[in-house]
Amino acid sequence: MNIPGTLYQSSIKSLPLIHRGKVRDIYAVGDDRLLIVTTDRLSAFDVILPDPIPGKGVILTEISNFWFRRMHDTVPNQLSDTTLDEALPDEGERAEVQGRAIVVKKLRALPIEAIVRGYLIGSGWKDYRKTGSVCGIKLPAGLQMAEKLPEAIYTPSTKADVGEHDENINFSYTQKLIGNDMAQQIKDVSLRLYNDAAMYALERRIIIADTKFEFGVDESGKLTLIDEALTPDSSRFWPADQYQPGISPPSFDKQYVRDYLETLDWDKKDPGPHLPVEVITMTAEKYQEALTRLTQ
Repeated sequence: MNIPGTLYQSSIKSLPLIHRGKVRDIYAVGDDRLLIVTTDRLSAFDVILPDPIPGKGVILTEISNFWFRRMHDTVPNQLSDTTLDEALPDEGERAEVQGRAIVVKKLRALPIEAIVRGYLIGSGWKDYRKTGSVCGIKLPAGLQMAEKLPEAIYTPSTKADVGEHDENINFSYTQKLIGNDMAQQIKDVSLRLYNDAAMYALERRIIIADTKFEFGVDESGKLTLIDEALTPDSSRFWPADQYQPGISPPSFDKQYVRDYLETLDWDKKDPGPHLPVEVITMTAEKYQEALTRLTQ
């Protein structure tokens, strides 16, 4: 579906394209920086859907930058001092990605996704119903769907390539992957970031049910927050005034799209199905409301 004002795929010619991910296109800016363009692509069940969500990339960029600034005292982030004008002197190329592109430091990405769960939902709920645990972490008996956990838990996963599925892993496996000290540092920082953000968001009538962080290290080995932070793509956002345990709450994130896709006869493999106009419109509105509540 060709929707005016959306960007499904960037087309910058003046910089080398390094990678197209599920949502982001990444270009090299010299030897030590990257240009990250957040498109309006939407992925669900690890499949890139054929229809863009208008304005999504701009909203995700604004939300991430907001959190990067807010959380800088807790952990350094990927943002560089290089401006978009400096990275893209060509006015036409710059106009295509204005508001949705950032210039970041080139870092070595670590091979895990740092997932923090504050509520029992999604794959965590399925795991709990089968085993009484989430990713090997034993939880109290009798919890309901979407119930708030006694305390937030850290449940890392692998980082899958486009079209592949992430796999939950236990903490000891992350220690083998990246070393004891780094694994512990990521766990501690992730829990702190989540708990601080959850308290802030709740004051603005948003429950952050869970989220994922990604990290890299610079040449000195310093842990740095990369990719995106606490957006509707990397988190479950619920309206606090409509929340109740026992049901799957409405959301400000792409769960709305996931719920629609679950009604289809689709095997959750590429190619993904087209979305109806009303689903696209409602999803765009949910993303916008999340931005408004968090930043105004």
